[in-house]
Amino acid sequence: MILPPATLGMLGGGQLGRFFVSAAHEMGYKVWVLDPDPNSPAGLIADRHIAAAYDDYAALDEMAHGCAAVTTEFENVPATTLDYLAKFVPVHPSASAVAVCQNRVAEKTFLADNGLPHGPFAVIRCEENVRDADEALFPAVLKVARFGYDGKGQARVANREEALHAFHQFGGESCVLEKMLKLDSELSVVLARDEAGAVRCFPAGENSHRHGILDVTIMPARVEPMLAERARDVAQAIAERLDYVGTLGVEFFVCGGQLFVNEMAPRPHNSGHHTIDACVTSQYEQQVKALCGLPLGEPRAHSAAVMVNLLGELWYDENGDYREPDWSVLQAIPNLRIHLYAKHHARPGRKMGHFTVIGEDAAQVLATALQARAAIGIRDDGH
Repeated sequence: MILPPATLGMLGGGQLGRFFVSAAHEMGYKVWVLDPDPNSPAGLIADRHIAAAYDDYAALDEMAHGCAAVTTEFENVPATTLDYLAKFVPVHPSASAVAVCQNRVAEKTFLADNGLPHGPFAVIRCEENVRDADEALFPAVLKVARFGYDGKGQARVANREEALHAFHQFGGESCVLEKMLKLDSELSVVLARDEAGAVRCFPAGENSHRHGILDVTIMPARVEPMLAERARDVAQAIAERLDYVGTLGVEFFVCGGQLFVNEMAPRPHNSGHHTIDACVTSQYEQQVKALCGLPLGEPRAHSAAVMVNLLGELWYDENGDYREPDWSVLQAIPNLRIHLYAKHHARPGRKMGHFTVIGEDAAQVLATALQARAAIGIRDDGH
C-alpha cells in the first residue's frame, strides 16, 4: 500500500484531475500535476504543477523521482509517456489499457475480438475502405480514431459520397465508420478495479447529450434492472480483459432493448460526477484507492441524483457579451450543489462546471434538476 502523506502524480490538469487532487488531499496525500496549461484547473490546487508537455522527458523524470505512483485523467496522454514512467514508479491504468481506449480502431477491434456487444463498424484508413464499406452501414457516423471527444472529429454521413467527403475533411486520418443506431437511451457504467481484480461498480446512469456533449445524467437509470445489471457485467468484463487498474467509464447505447458499447474512458467519467454527492465513495476516491493499493470503497448510492453540465455559453448574454451567470438562482434550490472548475476562459461548448441535485424521490429530483437547468438559462433550442 502507498499511504499518506505520499505524493501522487496526475497526468492532465482538467476538471477530472482537479477532483482527484481534492479527493487525494482529503485522504492525506500530496499531488503533483503535469499539464502544459499554466492555468489548468487541477494545477491550481495541486501541491506542485509542472507546466510541461506530456513528452517532456525532463519533466517526466521529475515526476518519477518525486511521486510514489502516477495516474491520468486524460485518455490522450501518449501511451509512451505512461510506459516510460512505469519503468520507475507504479502507473495505473497501464499504457496498454489506455492505448486500447484512446484509439477507436483499437477499441472497436478489442470489443469484436472479445465478443463484447458493439454496433456494426468498418475501419477506414484510405478512400478504398470507404468504397468497400458495406452499404448496410449507412446512414453512419464517421469518427477519427484519435483525439475526438465531445462530438469533435465526428460527422454524420448519409451515404458513401458524404463519407468520402468527411474523410477528406478529416485529412485522411484513420477513422471508424459506425452504423447509426436507433437509440432507446444511452447509459454509462463507472467502476473501479484494483490490482487484485476486485471490482466495484457504481449504479448505471442514464445520459442525454446536446451537440455531442453530455448534458444530463440521471441516476439510477430509468431502465429495467436486468438491463442495468447487464451493463455492469459488460463493463466489468471490459475491465478484466484489459487487466485494468483504476476508475473506468463505459458508455452504452440501448437499441431495441439491446446493449451496445459505444466508448470506453480510461479515467473517471463526466457521467460519474454525481458520485461526489450521491454515493458513499466517489469515483475520484476510488481512483486514489486503486492507485495506492487501498481497499476499494463502497460505491452504493445513498440518494437519487441528477447531474447537469454547465457549458461556456452560459457565460455570454444574448448579445454575446461576457458575464458571470447568476449563481444565486441555483444557490436558492435545496439539495443542489454547484461545482465550478476554475477554468481560465469560458467558451461555448467548454465544460465549466456542473450541478447535482440529490434526494430520496427520483422523480422529484429530476423535476427539480430540470427546473434548475432552465432557471440558469440552459435552453433546448440550440443556444
